[in-house]
This record gives sequence, structure tokens and C-alpha cells, in this order.
Amino acid sequence: QAQLVESGGGLVQPGDSLRLSCAAPSRTVLWYTMGWFRQAPGKEREFIAAISRVGSTTYNDDSVKGRFTISRDTRKSTVYLQMNSLKPEDTAVYYCAAAQPGNPSREPGSYGTWGQGTQVTVSS
Repeated sequence: QAQLVESGGGLVQPGDSLRLSCAAPSRTVLWYTMGWFRQAPGKEREFIAAISRVGSTTYNDDSVKGRFTISRDTRKSTVYLQMNSLKPEDTAVYYCAAAQPGNPSREPGSYGTWGQGTQVTVSS
């Protein structure tokens, strides 16, 4: 089973930026749909963004429109989530996930492989 390893989380102030990384086997990054989700305490897991193997992307516009960008580097076998203009409500554990090839899905159930998560805390 593919292993996904997130990194890049931390404590930042409102308005700051962070870039999360998800290292995965090269085959996974090349062929699978890759997604980012987050989960805050007491809340359900929330879709953030996804990228298909052909590079098409989709975002949770209600939460992150214009602030977050998903990308991937197939040479480094890594998927990124660039997060700008961070807000306290962005505080959560962020997860990387992989789904079978296809159009990017917003449903957690479509993703069969998950990383352990990385904590992002936005606070002044």
C-alpha cells in the first residue's frame, strides 16, 4: 500500500503563508488523483483541494478560494499545498490522500490511502 508522508505544518500568525508537502511513491503521484483534506477538533474532515494525474484541479472555494493552491512535482514524487493569507479558522490537521485515477473527488470516501497528517495552527 502506498505510503503518504505530510510535512510543513507549524504555528504561524494570521496572514502568513505555509507550504505543505506530501511525499508519495512516484507511481502514486504520477497516476493517482491526489487530494488535501483538513480536520479541526470536533469537526468533520473537510475537502480542500485535489489534482488529477493529468493536472486538473478542484478546490473548496467556500473555504480556500484564491488562497490555497495544489500542485505536484512528479520528479520529486511530491504534492504540495501552498497556503497564503492564513486565517485562525484554517487551524486543523491537514491530510494528504490518494484516490484511483479519475476526476478529482471532494468525497473522503473516494480516497483509499491517507497520510498521518500535519498540524497547522494559525494564531496571534
